[in-house]
Amino acid sequence: MNPFRYERASDASMAIAMLAQAPEGAFLGGGTNLVDLMKLGVAKPELLIDISHLPYDRVELLADGSVRIGAAVRNGDLAADRTIRTRYPLLAHALLAGASGQLRNLATTGGNLLQRTRCVYFQDVSKPCNKREPGSGCPAREGYHRNLAIFGASEACVATHPSDMAVAMVALDAMVRVLGPSGERTIPLVHFHRLPGDEPQRDTVLDHGELITAVDLPPLAFATRSHYRKVRERASYAFALVSVAAAIDVVDDMVRDVRIAFGGVAHVPWR
Repeated sequence: MNPFRYERASDASMAIAMLAQAPEGAFLGGGTNLVDLMKLGVAKPELLIDISHLPYDRVELLADGSVRIGAAVRNGDLAADRTIRTRYPLLAHALLAGASGQLRNLATTGGNLLQRTRCVYFQDVSKPCNKREPGSGCPAREGYHRNLAIFGASEACVATHPSDMAVAMVALDAMVRVLGPSGERTIPLVHFHRLPGDEPQRDTVLDHGELITAVDLPPLAFATRSHYRKVRERASYAFALVSVAAAIDVVDDMVRDVRIAFGGVAHVPWR
């Protein structure tokens, strides 16, 4: 692990300003993915900005019927939340399909969206990897790629996005709220992650210094008629070979609307 500085931001504005001045800095929430990547030598932040105590740890029912999930809400708490279990059981099931109970008690909503691929070549610093070192090559194309992309891949990268939660949220038309040096903006989650193209090092459309503050779920009629299915190599604590989040709206025995999203098959949750 490389040497780094640690700072604790007192509020979101301070955190954003600090990261804007640190090109090689990173926000630290639950740390379940970032710290692992630091230990592997993949992530080498010079500055860690602790945002774990910022006031984004609540699930709120808004006046328009939508639900706002704070970026610091732990995965375990979100899966157990009564509103989520009642109105968005698809999301609760997807969360419980991921990681382990101990990790879900640390991992946050924002961090889950930002977790990086589990491609073995990306995680092995002795191997070339365009995502880790642009222009170095992609050995996964000719090597081990059982769990890599079949949709949306490029010559530069065939990595997949590992999140179960993101797949469910994409099916539910989630919106990501972010705050950055230029102010606040809202991004549809279906457009939040990027296909690799010729810049596989960029996982999302976030600009440097932007902080996820919340995820909003709209009040959809089909949210309760849904299912999440995950195929993996072992019964628990394994990433998806393929997963699917499906939801339908049925009125008078007629299907009025359908949402289907896949995980484990592309650089993004595929819808």
